[in-house]
Amino acid sequence: MKRNVISILESVDVRSGERSVLAEFDYLIEAPNWTRDGKHLIYNSLGRLYAFDLGTGESTVIDSGFAMQCNNDHVLSPDNSHVAVSHHTYEDGQSRIYVFPLEGCNPVLITPMAPSYLHGWSPDGATLAYCAERNGQYDIYTIPVTGGIETQLTDSDGLNDGPEYSPDGKHIWFNSVRTGLMQIWRMNADGSEQLQMTFDESNSWFPHVSPDGETVAYITYRKGDVAPGDHPANKDVEIRLMPSSGGEFRTLVKLFGGQGTINVNSWSPDSGRLAFVSYRLKE
Repeated sequence: MKRNVISILESVDVRSGERSVLAEFDYLIEAPNWTRDGKHLIYNSLGRLYAFDLGTGESTVIDSGFAMQCNNDHVLSPDNSHVAVSHHTYEDGQSRIYVFPLEGCNPVLITPMAPSYLHGWSPDGATLAYCAERNGQYDIYTIPVTGGIETQLTDSDGLNDGPEYSPDGKHIWFNSVRTGLMQIWRMNADGSEQLQMTFDESNSWFPHVSPDGETVAYITYRKGDVAPGDHPANKDVEIRLMPSSGGEFRTLVKLFGGQGTINVNSWSPDSGRLAFVSYRLKE
C-alpha cells in the first residue's frame, strides 16, 4: 500500500495561492516540517525521517538509531537541535514518543504508555503535547520533554487529537469530534477554557499556527466522505486558513491527499509559505 502512490512535495504561497512542486517521489512520503533556517524540510517515509534540501533538491536520511518505524507525527524542537518522533516500538507495535538530536543519535523514550501520538512542542522547549489513548478514550496530554508524569488536558467523548502550541505558548490548538463533526478548537495551555473555533459542515483536522501567530492552517474533508473521527489517505481535501483570533476561513489549496498531507506544522519561518504533500495513485 505504501508504494501504490506517487508523492508530490509542494509549497504554496499563502498570499497568492501559487503552488510550487519541489519534488516527486515514486513511493509514500508524509508530513513535512520546515526547519527554522528555511533550508530544509523534514519528512517521514517508510519508517525513517529524511531532510530535504530546498537548495539542491536532495534528500538525506536522518540517523534515528533503533527508531525505524516512525509515523507522520514528528516535531522539531524550537531551537531545531532535536526532533521528537512517534515510533512504533518492536515489542507491541504501538506508538510511543522518543526524542533525539537532529544530527542523529539513539532516541530517548519519553512516553512509556502507548499509544501516544506526538503533535506539539512548547515554545520554551520544556513540554510535549500529544494525543493518547488511555482506558479506551483518546484525549490530549502533555509531558515534560525529559519524561515523567503526563497531564491529561481534555476529557470529552470521542476523539481529541492534533494538539499544537501557539507561538507565544499561551494556547494549545487541537481538533475534536465532541460536537458531532471534527472541528478545530483552542484551549489555554493548562487545558482550561476549551473554545470551538470552526463551525462549518466539514471535518477539520490538524490546526497549525503560523510562526507570527496570525494565521491557522488546517485540512478538511467533506462531510460524508469520511467518518468524523477518521482522517484517511487518498481523498479530495482542502487546506484552509483562518485568523488565529477566529472568524471566516478561506480555502488555500484543493488537492488529493489527506493522511500524510499536513499532519504536522509545515509553515515556513517567515509565515509566507506552507509545505505539504499531495498524492497521485499509480495506474
